[in-house]
Amino acid sequence: MAAGSALAGGMTLMESEAGESADAVARMLAANADGFARIAARLRDAPPTTVVTCARGSSDHAATYAKYLIETQVGIPVASAALSVATLFDAPVVPGNRLVIAISQSGKSPDLLATIALHKRAGAYVVALVNAGDAPLRDLADEVIALSAGVERSVAATKSYICSLAAIAALTAVWSGDTDLRDAVDALPDRLRSAWALDWSAGVAALSEADNLFVLGRGYGYGIAQEAALKFKETCALHAESFSAAEVRHGPMAIVGRDFHVLALGGSDRAGASVRETADVFRARGAQVLLADPVADEAELPALAAHPAIEPILLVQSFYKMANALSLARGCDPDSPPHLNKVTETL
Repeated sequence: MAAGSALAGGMTLMESEAGESADAVARMLAANADGFARIAARLRDAPPTTVVTCARGSSDHAATYAKYLIETQVGIPVASAALSVATLFDAPVVPGNRLVIAISQSGKSPDLLATIALHKRAGAYVVALVNAGDAPLRDLADEVIALSAGVERSVAATKSYICSLAAIAALTAVWSGDTDLRDAVDALPDRLRSAWALDWSAGVAALSEADNLFVLGRGYGYGIAQEAALKFKETCALHAESFSAAEVRHGPMAIVGRDFHVLALGGSDRAGASVRETADVFRARGAQVLLADPVADEAELPALAAHPAIEPILLVQSFYKMANALSLARGCDPDSPPHLNKVTETL
């Protein structure tokens, strides 16, 4: 670990910040209660025909979560904006009644700002989920959901990502009127504390010498699989690819054989059952499977049962603690990965 990256007691910034997620989510929910209600009322009064998400990196993985949650809870199609359409191709956007959700920790990336400006000119209603208080993105948005995660000094985003997921769940719960989801969101801070306490050390032991792995999820959990694969690369110097448990069967599974590593992120719904089925197929081939699942007796990694839309948020909280430990076990510095900066200003 690089000198100066550890806090007192040897804790890394990544571990410290990820461990603050429960308190950060509680702050975020309290700070935005009126905003969620106001946005949801606007969306019910004038339902958008489509939802467009604008994000990169970890924030784009939160956007994947938003796609599944909004489409299943509200029924409106959600698409991810290709930000280069605005910055490289200067292409126009057809006017329409769209909701645009921009997700960013810094709110400063030029391609994100250019895309939002383009959609605003086309009449979109823009909601920004942003952490930084001085973000230029705030000035472009019709409504701002302050992620309230606090400063993240580690390059690897953790608590801000979890706050993004929680904000998406909270907004969708109010918009859809799903009281079960609203209750699950209210209980999320306490559940995150319990998820942080789970023992995922089996993952450190299994992956300390790994070279490649697949991370599987499906439905609400797919965006979390994307995030886990990124963190393996970013903090552990471990090549990882994320797949839907359905999509992995369309070609990629051909390379999964004896001793190939797989992290499977299950759940208590039908999507989680699909992940478990795929994990069983890979086990039969001799793959080294780590299943994190709240209902499976054979799961190698413990997970908490909750509302199916909330379980992935709890999984990623447990994962972050394991990823930090794995990074250190592999001789990496999780706080300062090589060649990376906190703010990536792409065009």
